[in-house]
Amino acid sequence: MSIRTPRARVRGLGSARQGVEHFWMQRITAVALVPLSLWFLWDALSNVGGDYTGARTWLAQPTTAILMIFFVSAGLYHMRLGIQVVIEDYIHTEATKIALLALNALLTFGLGIATLFAILKIALGV
Repeated sequence: MSIRTPRARVRGLGSARQGVEHFWMQRITAVALVPLSLWFLWDALSNVGGDYTGARTWLAQPTTAILMIFFVSAGLYHMRLGIQVVIEDYIHTEATKIALLALNALLTFGLGIATLFAILKIALGV
């Protein structure tokens, strides 16, 4: 039997400040999503009843396109963090947990790239 200090027993068993960063990023994205969601609802509802060309014109405005990119990015990152917490808390099989965490990261990254592409394609008129 070796004599180990409590610190030595837990070394390597927990996150090294990663949980704090995760916590803060989830809160920051939530706070950012409040005004972005209000903007999106206000602007999108003002276009209700319009046609396709009007929607494209609306999204082609630089301010609208930039705010939409921020809105989608913050939303997807916030979603990724939330799903990650659910996976880490409720999936107990290590292989399944790793696979689901990788799938979560890849899907949110893919959705981000696809929406960024769509917004830029409309905004730049390509």
